[in-house]
Amino acid sequence: MKNIHARIVMGTMMTFTSLGLIAQENAEMVTPADSLAKQEVNVAFRTVNQKDLMGGVSVVDMVQLTDKNYSTYSLDNMQSLVGGYNGQLWNMGDALVLVDGVPRDANNVLPTEIDKITFLKGASAVVLYGSRASKGVILITTKRGREDGLQIKARGNASMFVPKAYPEYLGAAEYMTMYNEARANDGLSPTYSEDLIYNTSTGNNPYRYPNVNFFSSDYIKKAYNRYDASAEFSGGGKYAHFYTNIGIYNVGDLINFGEGKDNHTNRMNIRGNVDLRLNDWVTGWVNANATFYDIRSDNASFWSNSATLRPNRVSPLIPISYVEENDIPSWTLINNSNYLVNGQYLLGGTQLDPTNPFAAMYAAGYNKYTSRQFQFDTGINLNLEKMLKGLSFRTQFAVDYATSYNTSINNNYATYEALWNNYSGKDLITSLNKYNKDSSTGTQNVSGSAEKQTIMFSGQFNYNRTFNEVHNVSAMLLAHGYQQTISGEYHRLSNANLGLQLGYDYKNKYYVDFSAAAVHSAKFAPGNRQAISPTLTAAWRLSKEDFLADSPIVDDLKLNASVSMLNQDLDIKTTIDDKSVEYYLYDNVFTSSGTWWGWSESYGNSMQSADSRRSGNDKLFYVKRKEVTLGLDASLWKGLLKLNANFLLLQLKVY
Repeated sequence: MKNIHARIVMGTMMTFTSLGLIAQENAEMVTPADSLAKQEVNVAFRTVNQKDLMGGVSVVDMVQLTDKNYSTYSLDNMQSLVGGYNGQLWNMGDALVLVDGVPRDANNVLPTEIDKITFLKGASAVVLYGSRASKGVILITTKRGREDGLQIKARGNASMFVPKAYPEYLGAAEYMTMYNEARANDGLSPTYSEDLIYNTSTGNNPYRYPNVNFFSSDYIKKAYNRYDASAEFSGGGKYAHFYTNIGIYNVGDLINFGEGKDNHTNRMNIRGNVDLRLNDWVTGWVNANATFYDIRSDNASFWSNSATLRPNRVSPLIPISYVEENDIPSWTLINNSNYLVNGQYLLGGTQLDPTNPFAAMYAAGYNKYTSRQFQFDTGINLNLEKMLKGLSFRTQFAVDYATSYNTSINNNYATYEALWNNYSGKDLITSLNKYNKDSSTGTQNVSGSAEKQTIMFSGQFNYNRTFNEVHNVSAMLLAHGYQQTISGEYHRLSNANLGLQLGYDYKNKYYVDFSAAAVHSAKFAPGNRQAISPTLTAAWRLSKEDFLADSPIVDDLKLNASVSMLNQDLDIKTTIDDKSVEYYLYDNVFTSSGTWWGWSESYGNSMQSADSRRSGNDKLFYVKRKEVTLGLDASLWKGLLKLNANFLLLQLKVY
């Protein structure tokens, strides 16, 4: 029995941009550096001329953009440049991010390291990447060396971050007044006396009558800074080109006291690649990247407490200068304290608030998050022209390692509450109450250790040939797969598929493309793990027809249509005991009943029951994304205005 859920989504996405790309088509075997030099557009496992893209694809030239706009994240503000992108592609969910063809995090590559970003939105554009690409793909291509001779470029940036405004909370006197009024409205007696409210409002002794403002200049800076710098080295000759990017940045913090003074974020990266041309039929490349990242933060939870701690509850600091000289017990507490701020203040607290963010900022210690990533991939291109004109072979292998952990110093600390008196108009502390105790082992604690390994392999035969200068034929047969091992997760995250692409265009005017993937998923029972995802796309360049060929307005005008059906397993998941479960949903799960009841088959032998915890579903199958797309691409008035529009009809079916 089938359980079918259908959802129809229709929409139109338009973008207007002046960021154009000039691409040239070349059927010869090329290295990644060659592709970038000819400014071709990266799509699934190949590069094509931008004018030959057939809908659902957008490209951003990051080199041009970075020269005009400073940003610190690879996908920052892309929604203003890419139609249908708002953090997701066509609102379908998290897209698959590939850096140089390998599944990697978008936040581990900076804008200064990137050459181009391609957004693959349509089903026909992502099908060759298999099931895990069904919600879209973002291809990030890093820079490469493609010039002879040594070139060195350096860039530095300094940024100042100034908060526009802070919350304006009531002061302690106003808060107590309003609190008393609220109690009066409920027919209750006031909590705070008039003398207490008056003395608090004068501000003459904020230690005795606290009026805490989290956003005072005593605790936070007016601004904090970010500094970053990068250096790029590129060059080479006939047989090899290299590129290296070395970058570093430091980000400060607004907190201006205690451990918060040392809060910071540091990052250093070294990215490099080499493109090799061994002879006329063998080329290859090697990419490597290492990233060192750490964040140091206090243990005070200052910002979250700023929204909850009342302004009159606690005095952050107790000045020892107010303690009576003959108060021996109080001076004994002072002399035995581990945390005497600037040699003048004890950490304040009360019985209701024995710990608070101010005391914690000085004494609770700090946490340091450390992340290290190493990424490596290599590939080979073989020109097989001697076997068959237009034939080539390409393979790529990648292995990435990422580790992260927290190191922290966690201290216990005592706080003090002062009992005040007034002698001859002078406030003095006559005794101190101590809450908790000071203890610091000096031990650095390690927690939150995590590891991630990614292994990727792809191999493909490509065929590109032009007949009689008008018939352009392309074909691709590929095998692609990757596997990620993540600490704490029993089952590896895997994606494996075979792909086929067949394309034809006549005079770059009429296009047809068929692409399909044979996908495999371990989420389903044996027998249900394979499926075929086909797509068919056609396009017509009207601007090459006689009635538009000499138009002074239309530079390029192309219509395209696509019909696709993708099989995906991303949405095959459920929640059990507040944990996401994706695998073995086709199996029944049984657990022991425990010891609360049982029976004895013979004297002294107790038997327990097996209870069903979850029923399996061996009929579970792929979610089908059925898509029909109509698109239009246009360039008007010599590229002054560019238009990309797509009308999408989407249907999802869950079996």
